[in-house]
Amino acid sequence: MTEAAGIIPESVKEKCLIRAVDDDPAMREALQFMLEAEGWRVDVYPGGREFLAGDAPSVPGCVITDVRMPGFSGLELQHEMNVRGIALPVIFLTGHGDIEMAVSAMQEGAVDFVQKPVSQERLLAAIGRAVRRSLDETGTAATEAEMRAKASQLTDREREIARLIGSGLTNRQISERTGITVRTVEVHRAAIIRKLGVRKPGEIAKYLI
Repeated sequence: MTEAAGIIPESVKEKCLIRAVDDDPAMREALQFMLEAEGWRVDVYPGGREFLAGDAPSVPGCVITDVRMPGFSGLELQHEMNVRGIALPVIFLTGHGDIEMAVSAMQEGAVDFVQKPVSQERLLAAIGRAVRRSLDETGTAATEAEMRAKASQLTDREREIARLIGSGLTNRQISERTGITVRTVEVHRAAIIRKLGVRKPGEIAKYLI
């Protein structure tokens, strides 16, 4: 990847997916048109809940989301992604220059906070950074020593939950098995994914052998 030149090869664009989440149909259409013209694969969603219900987070790429959306804001979407262990990098779009909001978003791991009207050059640069991060997080196989070191970071409860995740149980099934709430299972799952750096049950199971 020719990072210095800011050029993303077509082979990388083909394996990545850009998700645009915005309640404004005109904005969704404009983002999709611009990004597809640049060679990216794009899915669009009218809100955060639709994204969470319809996306496949195992596909690398990033999420571009409006900050202010009715019912479920971009910041709430970012928080929910973190709770669920969805590690896709997030780029925020906003028509309001709220410094406190921007700081909060960056502290939660956002790649950039882009003002509307959107600068194409600024947005494409942010997407490039986000995609590199996504590929770095999903495309590097850990050595056995690295796997043991990461697994040692898990608490006893996280290790118990990780074994159940690795066996293919859903959050609700784990909740019923352990007697803790589904929400608590989600929090543990997010911590496990963050510490191990993998998402899929089969990948998590490898760290617990």
